[in-house]
Amino acid sequence: MVRENLPLVGYLVSEVLAKVPAHVSRAELTSAGLAALAFAVRAYDADRGVPFTRFASIRIRGALIDELRNTDWASRSVRAKARRQETVVAQLTTELGRTPTDTEIATALGVEVSEIADGRHDVHRAVVLSLDGFADPEAVETLAPSSEAGPEDQLLAHERIGYLHDAVLTLPERLRTVVTQYYFEERPMAETAAQLGVTESRVSQMRAEALTLLRGGLNAALAEERPAPAAATGRAAKRHEAYYAAVAARSDYRSRLSARPVDTSPRTGEQKTA
Repeated sequence: MVRENLPLVGYLVSEVLAKVPAHVSRAELTSAGLAALAFAVRAYDADRGVPFTRFASIRIRGALIDELRNTDWASRSVRAKARRQETVVAQLTTELGRTPTDTEIATALGVEVSEIADGRHDVHRAVVLSLDGFADPEAVETLAPSSEAGPEDQLLAHERIGYLHDAVLTLPERLRTVVTQYYFEERPMAETAAQLGVTESRVSQMRAEALTLLRGGLNAALAEERPAPAAATGRAAKRHEAYYAAVAARSDYRSRLSARPVDTSPRTGEQKTA
């Protein structure tokens, strides 16, 4: 099965490489993809009715994303600043009809002009830094920081996982069923559709709706790209805001940091460890 599906790894690696900077190593991605394919073969259960190519594709894509994250040393704060700067640049470009200057960007953000250049430099290093040209290991160590996550990064990762658990458990029952069965149990969409009494197309729509809620809930809880309160007009927007508030209030900081895999079956009360 591994030999027969080797082209699948190559296809997915090429798909990823088309969306990332040129310095990303094809060899490293391919290695991660092959390992994921081997693990997928071991874990595959044909009795579940899921085609192997679909099952393996999910595993391989996940491994490729993890590999990209491991090689991206830009901190969460750097990424957040870059997003805010990009948003302001887009707004100013529309208003001014031209590319704004660093001074105009700094004024809009309420920061010093030097911070704009520093932030751009940090993002640039994160995107274009390639170690292929360095033969001296000591030079590499001085130019690139350790890939090991520091205490702050570990806390942020644990908190994000905790919020993700809360976000899934706070979803409306039918949306939670779709997410649980599709992503956690890897059950065929047709099986979920039959259980809920809807079409596969409707299940796909519900999955998209759930992902939108999850993404919004995480961003709101982590203060990343949260919509302004004034934007919450209309019934749908108000439901989203209520969901965001429920996610944020579901657990305390200590509980989120100690989050473990959870039982996502419908229930009342606090979340239970699986």
